[in-house]
Amino acid sequence: MGLGLRNFTERNNNGQPDLDTENGEELMHMQRGVDLVLANLPPISSGTLYITTKQVIWLSDVDNTKGYAIDFLSISLHAVSRDPDAYPHPCLYTQIDTNAEEDGSENSDSESSDIQDLSRITEMRLIPSDPSQLDTLFQVFCECAELNPEPNDEEGEEHDWVFSADQMEGEEEEEEGYISPNLPNSLGQSNGHHDLARTVLELHINDQRFEDAEEMEHDEDGTHN
Repeated sequence: MGLGLRNFTERNNNGQPDLDTENGEELMHMQRGVDLVLANLPPISSGTLYITTKQVIWLSDVDNTKGYAIDFLSISLHAVSRDPDAYPHPCLYTQIDTNAEEDGSENSDSESSDIQDLSRITEMRLIPSDPSQLDTLFQVFCECAELNPEPNDEEGEEHDWVFSADQMEGEEEEEEGYISPNLPNSLGQSNGHHDLARTVLELHINDQRFEDAEEMEHDEDGTHN
């Protein structure tokens, strides 16, 4: 497990992040025009996203003293979110492993932009100005996650997996009471945390059940005039 989200202000003369090249860190992808959302706080605009072989770095384009970074070892799940009911803007959603005790403090003041303790942030969203870049960002995340297996993983153990609605349907239909979700825009990867990704999928399933129940109720009202 990594150390969670942290401040990052180390920039070179070109304004880009200083990387640990001596230990093999390389830049894999750069994306300009990316807003950052931490937990339920307001979006932080606007910045440039740098994805390296070891970490994800977001640097503000308007404030050279503002930046954040997170090691891939701290990212337990990442997924593309295009559902406006989940979040108003298409984004890359990530869950963060931290060593901090959970006390709900990360969401205690959703109206404040002041982040008191980064170690308690367990969710991060990356919102590109061009939503068509989401799939590219997702694929780069997948590639870099594979380069950073958990230290306690057994050699050769295959634990990384990618799921979509169609791929999960065959497995889930075997469970009693399963309702097949319609998730054409759902895509995610878990770094060995199957339960976390499964929880995300179940939330979509429950949403679908709720919508179906509403439609049935509406139909019944229309037949009783």
